[in-house]
Amino acid sequence: MQPQPSQPQVRKNILKFLSSFLGNIRILQIVFGAGLWVTIAANKYEGSIHFVLFVAVLFWLLTLALFFVTMLDKQDLVPLLGGERWMTTNLAHDVAAAVLYLPAIGVMVYKTDRKSYCNLDQYKHLCLYSVYLTAAVFACLCFLAYLLSAIYGACRKCRGEQSDL
Repeated sequence: MQPQPSQPQVRKNILKFLSSFLGNIRILQIVFGAGLWVTIAANKYEGSIHFVLFVAVLFWLLTLALFFVTMLDKQDLVPLLGGERWMTTNLAHDVAAAVLYLPAIGVMVYKTDRKSYCNLDQYKHLCLYSVYLTAAVFACLCFLAYLLSAIYGACRKCRGEQSDL
């Protein structure tokens, strides 16, 4: 077991991670993911929107976990996935998120298109068009953030880099 780092060293690791590319992209993933699921959850939803909500909340929670474990430099404490496998774990997470956000985008675009009729000034009933459009934009932003992170992780993996800090 490694000795515990001193307080200034922990603070230095946190600041180094937060100023890194991966730290910044993780923050964007958390913000965009929260924007997506809060937009959906705050309004009436049904049917296939449940899948979008599942993807958004699942990867938001997983990204939060990866973010804090990496920021606190505690990868070695994660059984089976930590240590030398941490970069592969991050890469697999980002690829899975990007792949699952694609059908989520499709669902949101379909639902937005189905509600486009109520985007008129004369329409007086509850209209979810703007909600679905906002959720579709957040889903696209999430996909792009995870795709960018996956490409970055794959490049680092190919170069043989180890540390996220």
